[in-house]
Amino acid sequence: MFVARSIAADHKDLIHDVSYDFHGRRMATCSSDQSVKVWDKSESGDWHCTASWKTHSGSVWRVTWAHPEFGQVLASCSFDRTAAVWEEIVGESNDKQRGLSHWIKRTTLVDSRTSVTDVKFAPKHMGLMLTTCSADGVVRIYEAPDVMNLSQWSLQHEISCKLSCSCISWNPSSSRAHPSMFAVGSDDSNVAYGGKVQIYEYNENTRKYGKVETLMTVTDAVHDIAFAPNLGRSFHVLAIATKDVRIFKLAPMRKESSSTGPSKFEVQIVAQFDHHNSQVWRVSWNITSTLLASSGDDGCVRLWKANYMDNWKCTGILRGDGSPLSASSGQPISTMVGSSLLSQNALNGMSAGR
Repeated sequence: MFVARSIAADHKDLIHDVSYDFHGRRMATCSSDQSVKVWDKSESGDWHCTASWKTHSGSVWRVTWAHPEFGQVLASCSFDRTAAVWEEIVGESNDKQRGLSHWIKRTTLVDSRTSVTDVKFAPKHMGLMLTTCSADGVVRIYEAPDVMNLSQWSLQHEISCKLSCSCISWNPSSSRAHPSMFAVGSDDSNVAYGGKVQIYEYNENTRKYGKVETLMTVTDAVHDIAFAPNLGRSFHVLAIATKDVRIFKLAPMRKESSSTGPSKFEVQIVAQFDHHNSQVWRVSWNITSTLLASSGDDGCVRLWKANYMDNWKCTGILRGDGSPLSASSGQPISTMVGSSLLSQNALNGMSAGR
């Protein structure tokens, strides 16, 4: 049984993103009201807003947490063409501040000439690295050479994807058998431009990221993309939020021992669901990659699970107002009004300003 609880978010405009920290005890939200809010979970399970501040001069599309190994660090990106890195400081400067935390801006990344549509930290085994993608079709990878000084970031890679970018996801695998890899989605609405998802991989010889795969069957605008945690698999699993939910399997083909070229993949679509009957805005995996959650314009969060035969089924539905719905129920569902964070239904207006 899945239980939803509603939170009065008090954002003054659409909420575009909700992000949990590594432990799931903290949450950040961002909105078109140009602010980010940080929420902490109490022992009783209630969420309390512990920080709220104006971050950008335009709609804030995404917010994301760094691994706690690097401290309490957030990154945000905005329509104002910038991304920003924020760090929580526990004040000790005077008695009034002692024990109180506040968030300070460590840096603003200003390389993009258009709206910055997504921002993600790389997996922690790569060090403290931050990736942005923009409507100008460029992915930028930054590194903080000194994790104790987050005001210094150097631009390591600039990768042109040729299509306006809407979302990005790193493959979390830390296996040496898998080079660093990320996927980029495009919300370009022109169906004639096939392949709205591109996969890039790091090449040790050229020291650059090169495109190794384009998912040509994805021709509709992509709103979100998420690699599943790897957990020792030899292949990768990628979830895509477009006009439906799709799950792809990317199996690396065997290389010749002398080959140093880019990986080749056998691409297979393992599941496709149009149960939302509408645009799907977010997909998110649990930590063991056994459960996928998706949210869409029908005002619902749907949960997907695979059985031992690798057949995916819907195992639960949550309406925006928090009332559960049996997975077999097919009746139309009214769209939520208000700010229940769980359904993330406020994400519906995300593309409006991009």
